[in-house]
Amino acid sequence: MKIRIKGNSLRYRLTRSDTSMLAQEGYVQEEVDFGSQRLFYALRVTDEEQLSATYKNDTITMYLPKKLMLEFANTDKVGFEGTHGSLHLLVEKDFTCLDNVAEDQSDNYPNPLAPKKK
Repeated sequence: MKIRIKGNSLRYRLTRSDTSMLAQEGYVQEEVDFGSQRLFYALRVTDEEQLSATYKNDTITMYLPKKLMLEFANTDKVGFEGTHGSLHLLVEKDFTCLDNVAEDQSDNYPNPLAPKKK
């Protein structure tokens, strides 16, 4: 899972295994180790109707409604967005890059813009 924070916007990108874990366990978490402190970011399935987020105890948690999670995991739906107060929230599938990059992308979703193999 990746996180992107820009201004008052929070975006999570999930790989196929992240999505599978979220569907099975209802929770997925990553962390950034700064040495003396760690920042955690998590996605939790909820019974609420809207995307929401909190920041408590060094953890950013975004809450994804269960009905959206089911659609996200079981269809080609790319993602969901919403607002929580003035915070813009986005959850989306992490697609393989079209450019050559050094990071391992073997668990990413196939990019729909990639040329089709014959």
